Formats: sequence, C-alpha cells, structure tokens
Amino acid sequence: MYTLLLALFIVGIDQLSKFYIQTHMVLGMSIPVMQDIFHITYILNPGAAFGLFEHQTIFFVIIAIGMVVAAIYFYPRIPKQYRLLRFGTGLIVGGAMGNVIDRIKTGYVVDFFDFRIWPIFNIADVGIVCGVGCIIFTITYLYKEDGVE
Repeated sequence: MYTLLLALFIVGIDQLSKFYIQTHMVLGMSIPVMQDIFHITYILNPGAAFGLFEHQTIFFVIIAIGMVVAAIYFYPRIPKQYRLLRFGTGLIVGGAMGNVIDRIKTGYVVDFFDFRIWPIFNIADVGIVCGVGCIIFTITYLYKEDGVE
C-alpha cells in the first residue's frame, strides 16, 4: 500500500511541477538559480535521456507500461524485509507514469532542472534514477540467496 502511495505521490508532484513550469514560463526560458551552475530551464524533450530516440512516443509508452506491469507482477514476490527494494519499485513506477502522462498528452516530456553539465531533467526522472539506485543497492549489498538479512 505504501509503495502505491509513493508512486502516486511521485506522479502528483511531477505533474504539479510540470504544470507550474508550463504556466509560468515560456518554452526555452531559463531562470538562473545559481549562475552557470543550476538553472530552471523549460524545454520539451521528444526523446529519452541525452536526447536519444527522439519522437519515439509509442515506444516509450510501451516501455513505461511494460515497467508498470512488471512491477505489479513482481512486487508481491518481493520479501517484506526488502523495504528498500519495495521503495525503489514505487519510485520507478511513479517516475515512469509521470513521464508517460506527458508523452500521451503531447508526445513530449516537460524537463526543467538544468545543471548545465548534464541534460535537463524533471522530478519523474529523479524518481526513476533513485528507484534504480535503491534496487541496485539492495541487490548488491542487502540481498541474500537464502532470503535472510
């Protein structure tokens, strides 16, 4: 139940932040928060990270739905003691759904966090990356073959 609430929280905060950006900024506008380090820059991303696979909306929607279906299938099989793995799953599902909503609505994803040395991203992307990190950490350091921590 907590994982579903986490996923819904990520979707909600992601969509609210994107709505705020779209209603308060003009496409391409950049607001320096820390000059030459961090800006809020409104862009529409037609692809994935680093601009890969531009305009492949159907592909990204299928991948996101596949991730959610896989999470729904595997989640009940995650032992309860692996809370970080469950947490990571919620982050990934929330992030995937946040971005797929954009892709279905417009074919683009709204991005705005701009650290100048990295491609511009959004809250859904943060959820996905942190969720993957939680899963990798759990598998690498916490998971035991016998299921005992």
